Amino acid sequence: MTPSSSVHEANEDRAHPSMMAWRVHEFGPPDVMRFEQVPRPNPGPGEVLVKVEAAGVGPWDGWIRAGKSVLPQPLPLTLGSDLSGEVIAVGPGVSDLRPGDQVYGVTNPRFIGAYAEYAVASAAMVSKKPSSLTHIEAASVPVIAVTAWQGLFDQAQLEAGQTVLIHGAAGNVGAYAVQLARRAGLRTFATAATEDIAYVQGLGASTVIDFRTQRFEEMVRDADAVIDLVGGGTQERSFQVLRRGGKLISAVSRPDQRLAQYHGVEAAFFLVNVTSQHLAEIAGLVDDGKLKTRVGAVLPLADARDAHLVLEGVRPRQKGKIVLAVGAN
Repeated sequence: MTPSSSVHEANEDRAHPSMMAWRVHEFGPPDVMRFEQVPRPNPGPGEVLVKVEAAGVGPWDGWIRAGKSVLPQPLPLTLGSDLSGEVIAVGPGVSDLRPGDQVYGVTNPRFIGAYAEYAVASAAMVSKKPSSLTHIEAASVPVIAVTAWQGLFDQAQLEAGQTVLIHGAAGNVGAYAVQLARRAGLRTFATAATEDIAYVQGLGASTVIDFRTQRFEEMVRDADAVIDLVGGGTQERSFQVLRRGGKLISAVSRPDQRLAQYHGVEAAFFLVNVTSQHLAEIAGLVDDGKLKTRVGAVLPLADARDAHLVLEGVRPRQKGKIVLAVGAN
């Protein structure tokens, strides 16, 4: 190789920079994931390019990898949605963010692209990172906190003084739902396992029900809403505790409309819609000390397949949100 050709190749590398990313070329179990060198993306209209410092791992990432997403997912794709990092470039039409901003949020409505050293994100789906959080902590927040917010206030439309039953209250979404419900002045019943009762009480639930030893339908009556984060038989039994005209809101599965009609209630499944506005409000609450985060296992980006083995139950899971550390934190 001549000196001139090596210089030419170096210039080409700078003109077409690459990065490492976790790619899926076929749907399946975690072993379909490939850690590959790919071209670094460029932001289009309404988008920003983020140097990813940390990426959250959620069950929806596993559904996408396995081909079970409710959204169309053309292959190949880069996994991941939750992220925290630094804006390094902005696309046309972006006026409220600039290079150097520390942001958190999600990538796009398809929930892909974040398990990478750089990710393009919709400017409408990120916001300034909570200043009190590290990037690893911030990457754990977006999808689960906004899901909790939207379930309580956008979907169930709950107001101070009303009663809500939150299932799966010690889980990632449930923990935020309990905190947000307490802050909103709701009377909050919550279900949790025996070992999680003290934790959920500490988050502010009015009454915590041990689902292993107690039946919630014997303890809750005329609730204004149920936030279902469990599904299955728990969801079906929940119709019994609602007042007529109450609402059953599920983030996990579609409720039985015949049961809803029989009990005279509304019942709906929803997909989270992460917006800059929601993220900004949540960041404010975090920085004011009104919302606590809970990070679980932290793995390097190169170990993302191990994180998916945890999602699949192949490896043991600790409490809290799994996060991939991409850059220095």
